[in-house]
Amino acid sequence: MDNLSEALEKLKLASSDSSTDSVESCVDCLLKALANNNTEASMKIQEMGVLPLLPSLLTPQSSCSPKVANIIAEVAKNEFMRTPCVEAGLIPPLVQLLTSSDQEVLLQTGRALGNICYDSHEGRSAVDQAGGALLVVDHIKSLSQNTEPDNEKLLTVFVGMLMNYSNENDSLQAQLINMGVIPTLVKLLGVHSHNTALTEMCLIAFGNLAELEASKEQFASTNIAEELVRLFQKQTEHEKKEMVFEVLAPLAENDVIKLQLVEAGLVECLLQVVAQTVDGEREEDIAQLKTASDLMVLLLLGDESMQKLFEGGKGSVFQRVLSWIPSNNHQLQLAGALAIANFARNDGNCIHMVDTGIVQKLLELLDRHVEEGNVTVQHAALSALRNLAIPVVNKSKMLSAGVADVVLKFLPSEMPPVQFKLLGTLRMLIDTQAEAAEQLGTNVKLGERLVEWCEAKDHAGVMGESNRLLSALIRHSKSKEVVRTVIQCGGVKHLVTMATSEHMIMQNEALVALGLIAALDLVAAEKDFVGSSLVSVLHKLLSDERSAPEIKYNSMILICAVMGSEPLHKEVQSLAFIDVVSKLRAHENKTVSHQASLTEQRLTAQS
Repeated sequence: MDNLSEALEKLKLASSDSSTDSVESCVDCLLKALANNNTEASMKIQEMGVLPLLPSLLTPQSSCSPKVANIIAEVAKNEFMRTPCVEAGLIPPLVQLLTSSDQEVLLQTGRALGNICYDSHEGRSAVDQAGGALLVVDHIKSLSQNTEPDNEKLLTVFVGMLMNYSNENDSLQAQLINMGVIPTLVKLLGVHSHNTALTEMCLIAFGNLAELEASKEQFASTNIAEELVRLFQKQTEHEKKEMVFEVLAPLAENDVIKLQLVEAGLVECLLQVVAQTVDGEREEDIAQLKTASDLMVLLLLGDESMQKLFEGGKGSVFQRVLSWIPSNNHQLQLAGALAIANFARNDGNCIHMVDTGIVQKLLELLDRHVEEGNVTVQHAALSALRNLAIPVVNKSKMLSAGVADVVLKFLPSEMPPVQFKLLGTLRMLIDTQAEAAEQLGTNVKLGERLVEWCEAKDHAGVMGESNRLLSALIRHSKSKEVVRTVIQCGGVKHLVTMATSEHMIMQNEALVALGLIAALDLVAAEKDFVGSSLVSVLHKLLSDERSAPEIKYNSMILICAVMGSEPLHKEVQSLAFIDVVSKLRAHENKTVSHQASLTEQRLTAQS
């Protein structure tokens, strides 16, 4: 270290009189010391105030520029040296050196700038102000076709520099995207696929940039899908595959790229990974299986890519995914069920799948998870059943297959995501199915659970779905027995609250159900109607100018229906309904104005 102090002193003197030979020998001594003990030598350089001397040695004319840039690259490996490098004014002269055509100068300058930018806001900001990124991007563009080893080394350093410059910084990433860096990097991947260091650096850069929404359109206009699939097929090691996966996942969120990846043959690669890892017990096998099957499900989220893989239900991919459902691997069961839920996004697919016996497979899967309840599998299988139950022609077939009975086994579940899907599945199944609605609507256990969930204030989704199912059981069964069960379980007050929901569709469903309760068993419901202030809720709905026409119409129907009850009749009279209703006779909607006339007659006749 004494040699180092001596060299540093000499450098101070030499830099002032610029005698090249003595500078050169001091620089060599510094590089030696840094190679020997980087941290200690860097601290010494900082203590002795050498950094501010370096800008004068970084001129394009100076023969020791590459070595000085190398010193900066080495000291900037230490976090504590990056800000001092910026403060010593090293960035502008380094950026100036990027205009050189000397390969060694460019290499060391790229390293120095890249290391200063690593995790350093000050470093990035200084490079940004000096215009360093554009010069580097231009170099990459002009050198991209050259496959000489030295050139590939330089490209690797430059790509790494851009990565450090923009990592986790949205505005600098956007700046690089605007400079057209994406098509250039994609080109590098194709030309230099034999060079591991460069392709890995490109992948890490893609991983950074792909998170940004604006980048996806640019990626979609390149042949990134083919390049990544080609690269993926070449990889044998787990870590290398993971690197490609990390770029594929954010890119596959874009529907255009999803289709490109499917067309480039990614699915076959993923199925191969699944086949190779499904029985593996090593951690990396389990990780790869999860990543591959998750990515598969993600590809199915795009309408075009999903339809292409469905191939009218005859697609080999679709068939393979089906075989995952009965497997013993939870990850595959989950991916299989999610894939079915994604295939079940249009009526044609749903009808085909129900006709080819998928429901039975899903029911068997759910049965396996009643006891050993894996929540994610339960949730996925219920999602698939819910989607399959949307087309009208499927409902009776699924009810005959016993779907409702299996779904009810999950009533005790305490998991909100499972509760939510269970409710949605039952609601889809009973839509227009009077017999099933009556059967479920008279199930007291279900009624009690629904009323309990109607109070799940922490889970708005579960609360909303419970209310909607309660209403649907009444609306589709139109049964006095169902109405009595709902009253007995304490459901009426929840339907009255639902009538004040901010969602018009829910308000309407509640009002129609309440109208049926009043028509089918007003006597039994009277107490609950009074207790839940139904009449004043209806008054508010009719007085509110923002209420939709159908809300006004169904509120008036309900007013007429409750007039047969003495206490409710009294409430109607005390709230001066006649004023509100007579105004509605002039409503622009004919159905509303007609109902207002009828309601006014009824109110007048019974006042």
